[in-house]
Amino acid sequence: MRSPITSEIDFDADGKQTGYLRLPHSVHRSAYGWIPIPLVQIKQGDGPTILLMAGNHGDEYEGQVAVARLARELEPAQIRGRVLLLPMANYPAAKAGHRTSPIDDGNLNRSFPGDPNGTITQIIAHYIESVLMHLADYAIDLHSGGSSLHYVPTVLFGDREDSTENEAVVRMMRAFAAPYALRFRRSSHIVSSAAARRQGTIAVTVEMGGSGTVTPAALKVTREGIERVMAEFGILRTSGLGPSGDTRILRLTGQDNYVYARYDGLFEPAAEIGEDVQKGQTAGWIHHPESPWDAPDEVSFPMAGTLLCKRIPGRVERGDCLYQMGQDDTQV
Repeated sequence: MRSPITSEIDFDADGKQTGYLRLPHSVHRSAYGWIPIPLVQIKQGDGPTILLMAGNHGDEYEGQVAVARLARELEPAQIRGRVLLLPMANYPAAKAGHRTSPIDDGNLNRSFPGDPNGTITQIIAHYIESVLMHLADYAIDLHSGGSSLHYVPTVLFGDREDSTENEAVVRMMRAFAAPYALRFRRSSHIVSSAAARRQGTIAVTVEMGGSGTVTPAALKVTREGIERVMAEFGILRTSGLGPSGDTRILRLTGQDNYVYARYDGLFEPAAEIGEDVQKGQTAGWIHHPESPWDAPDEVSFPMAGTLLCKRIPGRVERGDCLYQMGQDDTQV
């Protein structure tokens, strides 16, 4: 079914256009209102289209900053084809600085393929997949650890059944040139990488920093990674970046790649992101200051691996993720 979202952007026109995707939203304070989702298109002649999307989760800021900067600095003469810039994909969440939408509590990256007759977040997901991903040959979904996690800069990429598509995804991962990459066999059908796969769009997801802030180091990797990808696929005419560093490729195998809290309390970590750890090694302790005479509960790593992210808030509840880790992958 047709989306209720309308675009102020003419997707066929050359040049640089700025405007909004208008999502009708009738509420008490605004009977005929609409939610303004900012979109920038930069187009010059024939060539591939890349979608650069941030704000899928609203408390993840590195991608929003990088995409907003591109919206100001990138000009049509610098490219071949088309660049679509979507800095606040889940606008209500990004406006509030929350992971999920304050309107419907929707998690955009758990809402694909969406529903044009569904909730606000489902409508946004449907438009991104059926319109923007459909237009795009390539896409990067820019994430970070948000308010609850912090990542070492990492590219996430999944296997494709089509060998040609799979080779292109790996090529994009290597072009982004983050210090780490994490390969998974197949993404859940409800996330943006699955939306890209359904549309035949070559795409990766990146995790760049987090902690509810922006660091110069993570932002530098983000900006340079975007530039390298656009140059690699012929969208950016020239790039002034020098040779990239090596990417350490890890794999995601199952539940033991995650360390979870099994108790409520205050978490004291014993390891840092980027560190190699061993099975059974102490991951940290969960303290119970309401009964300080009780010994803390020790948390151990369930397998050997390299730590990609860790929890940021000290207060934890049973089921909170404390760490994610990967193992070296020799198949890519």
